[in-house]
Amino acid sequence: MCGILAIYSSCQNVESKKLQAGIDSLKHRGPDNQTCWLSDDRQVGLAHARLSIIDLNSGEQPLSNYSQSSHLIVNGEFYDFEQIRNKLIKQGIKFKTSSDSEIALHLYDLYGVNCLRELRGEFSFCLWDEQAKMLFAARDRFGINPLYYSEFEGKLYIASEIKALLAAGVPATWDKDSYFSRAFFYRDRSLFKGIHQVPPGHYLLATAAGVRIQKYWDYNYPSEGNNLIIDEKSAITLLREKLLDSVKTRLRSDVPVGVYLSGGVDSCAVLGMAASITCDPIDTFTLSFDAADYDEGAIASRMASSVNANHHEIKITQNNIADNFIDSIYYSETVCMNSHGVAKYLLSRYVRDLGFRVVLTGEGADEVFAGYPSFRQDFLNQMSSSSEASQLRSQLRQKNKISEGIQFSNNNNNTRFITNILGSAPSWIDPLMNIHAELAKLFISDLLMYSSQDAVKQFLNHLDLTQVNNINPVHTAMYTLSKSMLPNYILMTLGDRMEMAHSLEGRVPFLDHHVVEFVKQLPIELKIHQMQEKYILREAIRPFVIDEVYKRQKHPFLAPPSVLDPKTRFYQLVQDTLRSQFCKDVPFFDHKKVCLFLDGVKSLPQEKWPTTEAVLMELMSLASLQYHFKLSA
Repeated sequence: MCGILAIYSSCQNVESKKLQAGIDSLKHRGPDNQTCWLSDDRQVGLAHARLSIIDLNSGEQPLSNYSQSSHLIVNGEFYDFEQIRNKLIKQGIKFKTSSDSEIALHLYDLYGVNCLRELRGEFSFCLWDEQAKMLFAARDRFGINPLYYSEFEGKLYIASEIKALLAAGVPATWDKDSYFSRAFFYRDRSLFKGIHQVPPGHYLLATAAGVRIQKYWDYNYPSEGNNLIIDEKSAITLLREKLLDSVKTRLRSDVPVGVYLSGGVDSCAVLGMAASITCDPIDTFTLSFDAADYDEGAIASRMASSVNANHHEIKITQNNIADNFIDSIYYSETVCMNSHGVAKYLLSRYVRDLGFRVVLTGEGADEVFAGYPSFRQDFLNQMSSSSEASQLRSQLRQKNKISEGIQFSNNNNNTRFITNILGSAPSWIDPLMNIHAELAKLFISDLLMYSSQDAVKQFLNHLDLTQVNNINPVHTAMYTLSKSMLPNYILMTLGDRMEMAHSLEGRVPFLDHHVVEFVKQLPIELKIHQMQEKYILREAIRPFVIDEVYKRQKHPFLAPPSVLDPKTRFYQLVQDTLRSQFCKDVPFFDHKKVCLFLDGVKSLPQEKWPTTEAVLMELMSLASLQYHFKLSA
């Protein structure tokens, strides 16, 4: 990955110093060099911070075609680029570099914005079309790579991270409407006023006539009864082939590639497949916590040993998390519900310090293969209210005690309006509404009219509801989560932002559109089979993982909560920070209410910990954002 920044105005000159200031703020994304380019008429400026992964010697950007009519900056990786490159060369196109990024430049010259159909990978980019006087920016199908934009004082700013927009001159102001509509729901907003995201699977076009956002890809789940007709054995074989191809393409690099490893089936599958492809031992990296319920180190070690990996275990304590929480929020630029993002921040720093620049990760598998416990609750909700269904629900909750408060729906009446809109109420939404309700108890009196139901309605109103017409309720839950929590939380807080904070590129084989477009066609019974989540994935990767991993049920990746041990620095950091002026300056909460809430945290029963921790971490995140960016109200 890299960092990109574009500034465009049809009526004003772009200032080189603002362009430089913006790209300088992204040096963590591209430490190898930072380059700025201005068009002759100074209507557009492009800047690039490079992390060298492919074509180490000649891949500097912006890239330009031979006629100098198109100029391109890219953040990310395009896979199959050698194959596409060879096809383009046969058509008479000449390349200036060996970089994977250059294919986008020439594909655009041939196909215009439809070039996006030809691109495979994790990417965001900006391209200036000199002849059309048009800026074209796009983001990958799943939102793996971030892309923000803002219109301010007659100029359009586009960048990989919000901090680059701020450094280039966009003001830092809280967006109250976005916050109260829950930023993880609202697909194209941020917590900063006037700063939006290009949604996953969309592109932006800017000309003198204005800015337009257009969708180019979506999941398109089949309607009930119209799934792909294929026998189970053939489906497993095809999926295995597609997954192996996805992993193989992501091992392509001119620098060493490692694997992030937990005890779950997803990352273990990535490691097992990678080990079957390459002859060299793979370096694996695992987080280990000092609380047994949250630690997967032992299983990960056994999986790494089975493929003779060079295994590294990084032990994370509550004190480590305390020392790095506030800094990690500077890079995420959003709120978290658990300190697991801080743990990934520390892991990425460790891996960077060992000299690695690329890691493969298991993110995305739960969203693609129905891995979360809440999806199994949705599966059970389709059954009659029999004693068997009730017993299975009870067992499901019992097996997920440490995450029950953030995984399962408890109040069907609370979500009846969702059923009216979607045809079903995804179970993952209600716990987030409960967290919002707990936060709302701390709001200043002027803001008590904001409700969690209003927030969810805003989210649903911005969905393409044709995507959920007559599809299975579990697919509805998967689709809605993939349009909200996946890009706006999981891929941000646990992915790109924590990795790129330390100049580390994360690649996600499960979020390959060739894989997703095959799996989405399969019936839900191949994803959840006899209450076994990710059934077809388990069968496809069974040859590559140890039996213990194959049989293990999904455990969400969570760090131990701050309320676990009041004697640690993390607990004390939460207490001190939320009683400080930085929390008081966040314009949403009555600080006296916050302090009273803090007074009662120590005596809370364990079943309240997940929801309470989510409230505390959100408050901590907001106070940290205030500390770093000095946002105005």
